[in-house]
Amino acid sequence: MKIKLGLGKANMRDVAMWCSGELYDFSAQNGCDFEYVCTDSREADENTMFVATRGERVDGHDYISKALDLGCRCVLCEYVPTDISGREAAFAVVENSVEAFSRTARGYRSGKAIDTVAITGSVGKTTTKELCASIIKRHRALYYTQGNFNSVIGMPMSLMEAPRECDAAVFEMGMSGLGEIRSMTLTALPKVAMVTNVGSSHLEYLKTRENIARAKLEIAEGLCDGGYLLLNGDEPLLREIKPKTDADIKTLYVGLDGQNGCTVNAFNIRVGEDGTRFDLCVEDKTYRDLKINLIGRAFVYNAAFAAVAAMLLGAGEDDVRLGLADYYAQSMRQSIQDRDGVTVVMDCYNASPESMRSAIDTLAALKVDGKRIAVLGDMRELGDDSDAMHADIGRYVADKGIDALLTLGSGGAIIAESAKTCGVACERVISVSDVDGTDELARALCGMLQKGDAVLFKASRSLRLERVADAAFAK
Repeated sequence: MKIKLGLGKANMRDVAMWCSGELYDFSAQNGCDFEYVCTDSREADENTMFVATRGERVDGHDYISKALDLGCRCVLCEYVPTDISGREAAFAVVENSVEAFSRTARGYRSGKAIDTVAITGSVGKTTTKELCASIIKRHRALYYTQGNFNSVIGMPMSLMEAPRECDAAVFEMGMSGLGEIRSMTLTALPKVAMVTNVGSSHLEYLKTRENIARAKLEIAEGLCDGGYLLLNGDEPLLREIKPKTDADIKTLYVGLDGQNGCTVNAFNIRVGEDGTRFDLCVEDKTYRDLKINLIGRAFVYNAAFAAVAAMLLGAGEDDVRLGLADYYAQSMRQSIQDRDGVTVVMDCYNASPESMRSAIDTLAALKVDGKRIAVLGDMRELGDDSDAMHADIGRYVADKGIDALLTLGSGGAIIAESAKTCGVACERVISVSDVDGTDELARALCGMLQKGDAVLFKASRSLRLERVADAAFAK
């Protein structure tokens, strides 16, 4: 992970000041300048500051010497290695390099403020970010991450990368535990922050959906006076648990079909083969017949959040309408394509019970001449209730009338058994428990596919389920 600083070079003296670190300067240049930042020692050079962080399996401090061998002269770390004798380098030493890097990013950007939108949610963060950016960039000089830099290291790096000419930015914020989103939002200091939903991802670590909601609501702590907090008004937890903030902010609730007294409501939702259309009521104004190139009601939430956030940054109706219509999903996020006469829905980026049901809804909504086939795999990080949640997906496949089901992995096997129990014919269910059994599953799929069929691929990213599609259509 490496970025170029958007506001020009920085100096290690400034880094030590921004992060309240102690400067150990062994350089001949009074602190050393740098214009890039990296967290991988292999990407370090004479113009790059290496940030040494501690991970579950790798400690970046073990690679400081290798970074210096590549010419690096600037290091943010928790201690100075003993094997640097004779090296000309400057070290900003701190108690926690991850926390210090967040303070460094905030300090670096303090001289050039920008209007920032911060996005979190259990599913759909990136889609919401991309939709929001598609609207805002029509009328503002916008920066937004092209990749998935949504961690406690990646998001501050994105902030430091934002170029001088931009006056607005959109960032997504992911997390695996309490405190991470707080760190990111206090770095970004957003004008608009949102929690799009509370799902079941991270139950393995946070144990309850209430804890997940609390972790997501940390995003409000970085809002400044006059800021806006957008919450999913159809999620009871986001009404029951109050966010912590000392700022004077306005909270807006976003929902579908006007069922829960939300400030923002999407209604008249029409799902078609070329996308989804809906009307959007924002307080006392209604925007008719908006369209997104995504199939399914769940994506209307993403679009509604994106539209309102963009409006709060000055977007007009034409910006919203054209920005939503211009967005097309990335290759692993509900990409719908024709392959040899078969409609293929690729949605392999990640999976949770909520996003899995949404993807099955998409498959069920497609108008096809042949069969609807679901190729599903494990959903990870669900904790103690993982088996029950996989079984629920099997029931959902049966309820939606999916014609055939293929699964990969041990969680996929639970989906398959549940689907059969709930009425999907045994001969139309194929399950491979070994996550490396992609070729076996691909052969089974290849023997089943005919022109006019539609097939969905959906699983957690670690299964790399797209390999099944590639192998099946290569045969």
